[in-house]
Amino acid sequence: MTKDLRIAVDIGGTFTDVVLEESGRRLTCKLLTTPQRPEEAVLEGVRLILADAGRGFADVAVFVHGTTLATNAVIERRGARTALIATEGFRDVLDIANESRYDQYDLSIEKPRPLVPRALRFTVPERTDVHGQVRLALDESAVRALAPCLRAQGIDSVAIAYMHSYANPGHERRTRDLLKAELPGLWLTLSSEVCPEVREYERTSTAVANAYVQPLMESISRACRKRWPPRSSTVQIYLVTSGGGLTAIETARRFPVRLVESGPAGGAIFAAQIAARAGEARALQLRHGRDHGQDLPDRRLTRRTPRGCSKIDRAARFLKAPACPCAFPSSKWSRSGRAAARSPSSMC
Repeated sequence: MTKDLRIAVDIGGTFTDVVLEESGRRLTCKLLTTPQRPEEAVLEGVRLILADAGRGFADVAVFVHGTTLATNAVIERRGARTALIATEGFRDVLDIANESRYDQYDLSIEKPRPLVPRALRFTVPERTDVHGQVRLALDESAVRALAPCLRAQGIDSVAIAYMHSYANPGHERRTRDLLKAELPGLWLTLSSEVCPEVREYERTSTAVANAYVQPLMESISRACRKRWPPRSSTVQIYLVTSGGGLTAIETARRFPVRLVESGPAGGAIFAAQIAARAGEARALQLRHGRDHGQDLPDRRLTRRTPRGCSKIDRAARFLKAPACPCAFPSSKWSRSGRAAARSPSSMC
């Protein structure tokens, strides 16, 4: 038989769905997600669906993977123990944010907890201006001095976000090299790589979110690849991004924050196809999961932002509530967790 099968998998918080496509025929399989080892449900589902099709792993040509695990990790605060290293004087960027209040007259207003608490935010002397000119050289001794602190705090992953590093990433890269030499097993995210653009708060938040979910997503990808039968090692593996496109596994390992809306994006693209087949130019999709809801208020489901700021873990619905902003290409929607569902401010 020819190597012509396409398999798509979506790992959700409750269920793992598997779809096989073969010459226009589609088979589906639904299993309970195995939270501690998500790859087990994936591989079991693939085995079952291949058995139904009378085929084997060696017949799979393309494997596409979408997931809401990164989203759930952010909303439920189940990511890695993460620290932030920032320019001296900018420790509280995540708290200050953009200084906006989504409900001006609510005296009991609540904001989402930052992914990195203040006690795990560190600063070092350095400064680069908006043009990329170094105004204050990086204090390398201060960076080295952080290594024992990070080790003592049990830090798994670190986000490095310096002022204007998008214009000159030299200090961030040098910090990474110094920490790697001291702590070889540490996960490191540079804001200049994950989000090389202006707006300090959004860039820092995106880098922190990337660092927060990177160990989780890497472990899943590595486990799936390791346990995939050797005979089918030539299978092409892609992951669904938040914009509804596909990316290679190596890129996903470096920038897992781009997968935060992976599962919902796949649903949005599919909904757009359904609407197109029905001849509907204007449609609304609603997806409701175990712990959160997702609304796509756009009139055209196919509308996407080339570079947007996705809002995750909103404090309230139907308001411009604060959330964890992540800057990456994405479809337009609103995502909220349990807190938003309970918030009085979220009621119409």
